[in-house]
Amino acid sequence: MTGHRGTASIRDVARAAGVSYQTVSRVINDHPSVSPPTRQTVLDTIERLEYRPNRAARALAGGPVQSVTVLASNTSLYGFAAALEGIEEATREFGFVMGVRVVEPDTPAGVRDAVERAIEPAGAIIVIAFDKAGVDALASVPATVPVAAMVPAPTEGEHPARSSVWIDEYAAAKEATNYLLRLGHTTVHHLSIPSWTGATKRMLGWRSALQEAGLSVPKPLLAGWEASWGYEAGGKLAKKRDVTAVLCGNDDIAVGCIRAMHDAGRSVPEDVSIIGFDDVPLAQFYTPALTTVRQDFKALGRVCFAKLLSGLANGTREQRLRYPVAQLVIRESAGPPPKPSHRHATTLPAHGRAVPVNKRAFARLSKEK
Repeated sequence: MTGHRGTASIRDVARAAGVSYQTVSRVINDHPSVSPPTRQTVLDTIERLEYRPNRAARALAGGPVQSVTVLASNTSLYGFAAALEGIEEATREFGFVMGVRVVEPDTPAGVRDAVERAIEPAGAIIVIAFDKAGVDALASVPATVPVAAMVPAPTEGEHPARSSVWIDEYAAAKEATNYLLRLGHTTVHHLSIPSWTGATKRMLGWRSALQEAGLSVPKPLLAGWEASWGYEAGGKLAKKRDVTAVLCGNDDIAVGCIRAMHDAGRSVPEDVSIIGFDDVPLAQFYTPALTTVRQDFKALGRVCFAKLLSGLANGTREQRLRYPVAQLVIRESAGPPPKPSHRHATTLPAHGRAVPVNKRAFARLSKEK
């Protein structure tokens, strides 16, 4: 190891000694649960590799933590990115160093590897568990490691296993659906974000509103997070002339759906009302300005770090908090359903915009030509 003094990691020591990195940490911190032969093996390996203990070893043994690593499967989607921004602001305010590690969802081994690598430099972890990769990562964090997570809203009677915070997406989706029903729509279609459980909390809230109103529940469409998928799914709905209202799983999907309706000659909100979810910064500047559900992911990130900090201070490892319900922001993309005569009108493009055309007048003009 000449010329590489101090570059070995706790994982290198564990691998060379044939033990877990938790065992190496216990040896470093003189924990009594390690047998004498194992302790000596680890100490000999530390000396041979010239390992210098870092924060992780102290944290795994209950020592002070001054840094945190955030685990997330996607840092580009709005909810993930805004949550990261909130965590970064909070950690900086309290003098913590924050790192980010992306979880690769391909294999369980990849998830475990990401968790182990996140523990090593920091010792404390925040997991953005909005999807299956995040949920799997949270489940892989050892019980000895301080952790807090942002999770989907649990169902009634369900208790997250670790300290966690969430936004009540169920109630928010229900309110958005009821708003469309109050406008006069006889049902609401749903373009959902992906779900590994079969139904997101947003989907369940949408379905509950329709069922409580005694209305039919259309089959939801779900496949992606992006505007391109919203465009594809919106194109399918645009062919159904009885579709007058759509609740989308996020704002990107909503924007894609609006474009699909436009290209199919259906105007928003005159022919079809569309509501998004999240309230991305650009939502108010779209044409039409997007009616959507505002979720303050940035504040949620700050609250999640506060939960982690509280647990570190008082030794409590399991704290749960529902963040206040998301807020429906009413703008321009949702309105009353079209009148029957308008709903079934033939449409022609005029300067790039679809306009209703009276069938008889159109036939008369065609003959005159």
